[in-house]
Amino acid sequence: MHTWYSYTFLPFIFFISIGLHLPLYAQITTPKYSNEFLNIGVGARGLGLSNSQVAITEDVTAGYWNPAGLVHIQDKYQVSLMHSEYFAGIAQYDYAAFATPIDTVSHLAVSVIRFGVDDIPDTRFLYDADGRLNYDNIRFFNAADYAFLFSYARRSKWMRGLSLGANFKVIYRNVGDFANAWGLGLDVGAQLHRGSWRFGLALRDISPTFTTWSHNVNAIYDIFIQTGNEVPQNTTEVTLPKAVLGIAKAFRVKEDFGILATADFSSTFDGARNVLIRSSSISIDPSVGLELDYKKLFYLRFSVGNFQEIKNFDGSTYLSYQPNFGLGIQFKKLMIDYALTDVGDQSEALYSNVFSLRVGFGN
Repeated sequence: MHTWYSYTFLPFIFFISIGLHLPLYAQITTPKYSNEFLNIGVGARGLGLSNSQVAITEDVTAGYWNPAGLVHIQDKYQVSLMHSEYFAGIAQYDYAAFATPIDTVSHLAVSVIRFGVDDIPDTRFLYDADGRLNYDNIRFFNAADYAFLFSYARRSKWMRGLSLGANFKVIYRNVGDFANAWGLGLDVGAQLHRGSWRFGLALRDISPTFTTWSHNVNAIYDIFIQTGNEVPQNTTEVTLPKAVLGIAKAFRVKEDFGILATADFSSTFDGARNVLIRSSSISIDPSVGLELDYKKLFYLRFSVGNFQEIKNFDGSTYLSYQPNFGLGIQFKKLMIDYALTDVGDQSEALYSNVFSLRVGFGN
């Protein structure tokens, strides 16, 4: 008889098949940074805690942070929505997710993420055939990245407090009529609860994730030749695996007040990156957060992360970091969260005011 975990081998067989059947014309590249819109984070709670979520995520947003956390949802249905803007409102970042139990020990979730810039002017036809400037000829297009996450989580029958989960993700990236890309990837995660301690591990892009670009050369060939630029070719990007280890501990103070301390350590294995801990083979980007609550109704959050070494014009360097701040209000099954990222503009990270909403239905 087939058990649920016997099917966990199917994604691996699927991705091997994908790798064997990549288009022959494609050039495979492994850039250091690929599909970076998936590293921004979702939910104002997570962003207010500098993405220190792998060990503590226990709601519908776990489909993004660590799918193993989905099993701790207490509602029959749970929905989350988020909107934020970056670069003075030029870029829009939106997120929506839905989760529901399959049975008493397993959960399912679907998440959608969009990061895009809309109404970009296309000035290729700005001049008429007679050389006159005609602003009516300006066209507009959108450049957007999409991710669709299909998540599954299950409580382990081998160890108390252990849960396991996986994401199958589909990526679509579009630049007007000029280029688009499709990608497939797989994430897995685990959480372990031991009293007031929380532990988490998320392995992202373990497949790894292939994103294949297709360019509409006919639409851009003449412009690239006239400007002396290289005409782009169809390529396949590979997003390399990343491991995120999380640890957290909860405290109660006189029953009404609570403290949750959490830390995540995001590790990459493609050489030195501009992070706090780095070597020729591995780089570790830590983040820490603190969440204070009153009767599980009102929440106050502080955190810091995104440590980087910044070089001045005179060649000297200094350590940059990103402090974040957050608030949350729980009213029955409605949760409203707010986060202010990069407080005081201390780093070169994305600055934004983030609002998110979470609603639960049923028991």
